[in-house]
Amino acid sequence: MLRIGLPVAAAVVVADQASKYVVRDALWDPLRYIEVTSFFNLVPVQNRGISFGLFQSEGAGAWVIVGLALAISAGLVVWLSRTRLRWPAWALGLVIGGAIGNVIDRVRLGWVIDFLDFHGGGYHWPAFNIADAAISVGVVMLILHGFLMKPRKAPR
Repeated sequence: MLRIGLPVAAAVVVADQASKYVVRDALWDPLRYIEVTSFFNLVPVQNRGISFGLFQSEGAGAWVIVGLALAISAGLVVWLSRTRLRWPAWALGLVIGGAIGNVIDRVRLGWVIDFLDFHGGGYHWPAFNIADAAISVGVVMLILHGFLMKPRKAPR
């Protein structure tokens, strides 16, 4: 299933990095917010933490996050190489691609570009990016697969 998961991961990385390239010019130079709809804005956020800004860190802490993300990605590639099912291959590709997309930012900039801001009823979801969305969708797919997959009978 590497033939499925790795191209999915590569597509996520390309889409993530391309979107960040465009919004970095649009939102950071000069610094501005763009209201797209009544519930969605494009906003400039320098995320120095992990998903949704949790565990903010700089310096050595940022490199710990990079190392952890790369180690997890390597483990997910091993899992991908062992799976025989398409659904988890797609899901693992999404998670791997998202993790690598954010690692590229962290290595290149020292922080991750977040820019998607959904809000409603006075509540704002933390700003995120395409990589974060891919990770979230991939994890949900893996959870659903775990709940919906029919268990195999053990050989006797």
